[in-house]
Amino acid sequence: MEIIIKEFKALSTLQLFEIYQLRSEVFIVEQSCAYQDVDGIDLKAEHLLLMEAETLAAYARIIPPGISYKEPSIGRVVVKKQFRGKDLGKILMKECLKYMVNEPYKNKDIVISAQSYLIKFYTDLGFKAEGEGYLEDDIPHTKMRFKPV
Repeated sequence: MEIIIKEFKALSTLQLFEIYQLRSEVFIVEQSCAYQDVDGIDLKAEHLLLMEAETLAAYARIIPPGISYKEPSIGRVVVKKQFRGKDLGKILMKECLKYMVNEPYKNKDIVISAQSYLIKFYTDLGFKAEGEGYLEDDIPHTKMRFKPV
């Protein structure tokens, strides 16, 4: 398993294609959700890719503060269907958190908009739910916060 973290402008065209293909497979087709996946946040985010051989197995984007929330954030967390059940989601999130708390966002809270059915998954990683649930693109979500120790 190879972990790659790159700014948008450093991504190859093949990497960008694989990211957009995976995100549309899961968030648009699998979850039957018509929304604008490709957005301006991609240009400002860092992109964490988990590669299994030559295949993009999992992905997340690391969002600087002041874009989605006043705090830094993690979004578009996704694992390719054929790689699910192998704890890649946990590995992906742990790599995001490790990078964020040791590098650019040391001692800063991290806030996410989690799909509500994944609250336990994120709680197990140290996130705590905040406030009432809400709909985002017609999918129930919950704001969650990670406080570094």
